[in-house]
Amino acid sequence: MTASDLISFARGAPSLDIIDVEGLKAATDAALTEDPGGALGYGTAIGYPKLRKLLADRHGVAEEQVLVTNGSMQADAFLFDQLVVSGEPVVVERPTYDRTLLGLRERGAVVTPVSLATDGIDVDELAAALDGGLRPTFAHVIPNFQNPAGYTLSLAKRQRLLELAEQHDFIIFEDDPYVSIRFAGEPLPTMLELDGGKGRVVYASSFSKTVAPGVRIGYLVGPADLIAKVRVRATNTYISPNMFAQAVIYQFAASGGLDRSVAKVNAALAERVATLCSALEKHLPEAKFTAPEGGYFMWVELPEGVDVAQLLTAAEERGVTFVKGTDFLLEGGRSSLRMAYSGVRDDQIEEGVSRLADALKSLGVAAG
Repeated sequence: MTASDLISFARGAPSLDIIDVEGLKAATDAALTEDPGGALGYGTAIGYPKLRKLLADRHGVAEEQVLVTNGSMQADAFLFDQLVVSGEPVVVERPTYDRTLLGLRERGAVVTPVSLATDGIDVDELAAALDGGLRPTFAHVIPNFQNPAGYTLSLAKRQRLLELAEQHDFIIFEDDPYVSIRFAGEPLPTMLELDGGKGRVVYASSFSKTVAPGVRIGYLVGPADLIAKVRVRATNTYISPNMFAQAVIYQFAASGGLDRSVAKVNAALAERVATLCSALEKHLPEAKFTAPEGGYFMWVELPEGVDVAQLLTAAEERGVTFVKGTDFLLEGGRSSLRMAYSGVRDDQIEEGVSRLADALKSLGVAAG
């Protein structure tokens, strides 16, 4: 079996067939025609000024509150460098993005997981921990179509989380790269919006999920004094981010290409989620999952006794892969997995789930 035969539910990236290649070609031409100096020069650490202004207008903040970076992971890293205090607690969701865990632990944070329900982080559990003396420097939350679970934080929990941040004096890091990838349900206000300029929320997002991962453009929105400090770190790291890519994305957004791209991605992913749910019900009836309303990922729980590490080996022998649930937790997750449907064509999904079911059967685990 060759690499091209592999059906991958592992990578959180859009497949090439739903990326607007022609629109990006046109945006590239526009960037080089209208502002070749800005697109091809060094620039400064704030990012491409026109894109920065577009983002400030989108979020209803001053430009000084926005910093455009090389991908949202770079934004996360700068923020962690600024906020993490070695030996001090940081709240995360359980499970959460594996790179978040890695970045926090590398900087010496005491990672403090709080349970995640289908409507978001357990605010009652968090409140009890805070009442018991927990004093986090910040809480990292992925509010929309969470990675890896695919769950969305409810409006009531968003409001409660803000109340807790106010009462116990910590920052909410609203990590929101999937916010535009909604194909069911109603959009919810961000905690940045709900905060009303009080400075309790630092917001991050990205164009990697809505346009293409190769553009590597993310950004931070937060209090001007904090963004100014992060800007110094960015300047000392790379002088300026990728101005060419940012100029292209500015033109893509200004021309309406971004809105068209998001609509195309959302329509495709809605079909893929429906196909994935149907395939799981057919081939893996023992699996438990909640269909997401957007994003790239779905969390799947298999019967107790399944070891996903063994399952992954058996699955890859059959030409299908995924990410183990244990990668997203400090402990637990032995029978869980994350399935990314974004990079798998609709016509590959049932075959991939069928191979996964065959792999599970080979382990001799009875259906739940």
